Amino acid sequence: MRPSHGVMRNLLDWGYDVVPINPNCESVLGQRTYPTLEEAVRATGSFDIVDVFRRPEHTPEIARSAVATGAGALWLQLGVVNWEAAQIAHEAGLSIVMDRCTAIEHRRMKRSG
Repeated sequence: MRPSHGVMRNLLDWGYDVVPINPNCESVLGQRTYPTLEEAVRATGSFDIVDVFRRPEHTPEIARSAVATGAGALWLQLGVVNWEAAQIAHEAGLSIVMDRCTAIEHRRMKRSG
């Protein structure tokens, strides 16, 4: 099982709406996938958080898509750091998180109240 699927399963279990972006498959964990962020937004509406499980060199383009589609935040998962992507998101007013796992942070926040 991919780390992205484990995090996605946790987010779904916690009641979050999750829309996977993957041009190589039709669904992930029973959720319809979309080949691009733009297509997903056209079908489902804008996203609060774009949670990224891609290598750092791919993230500037994802940041541009997040900005263009009106996302609220760009979240780069554990091990994913790209200052160009962070600057793109920040300059457009998006919140930015790098090198953090949404599932780990969610658990930590729940424990701390």
